[in-house]
Amino acid sequence: MSEVRLRIDKWLWCARFYRTREMAAAACEKGILRINGFRVEKAGREVKPGDVLTVPLRGQVVAVRVLAGAKRRGPASEAQLLYEIVADQTL
Repeated sequence: MSEVRLRIDKWLWCARFYRTREMAAAACEKGILRINGFRVEKAGREVKPGDVLTVPLRGQVVAVRVLAGAKRRGPASEAQLLYEIVADQTL
């Protein structure tokens, strides 16, 4: 079975870190996100289960581990199953 890979902008949108996919893509283009410690500069960068993302969120920096990909954007309860919080820090 192949590994599930998904564009980071789509994953962030499905996981409800951003309200729109365009906002997620803009965050990627700004370079404010990191995957496994490396700066993301393109919305097309792929994420897979096990990757650790560093995401600025409401005045904090949150590190989350990707647990699964998503086929669609579902309710918040479904979105929370896509990741686990590793750490958060106040800016």
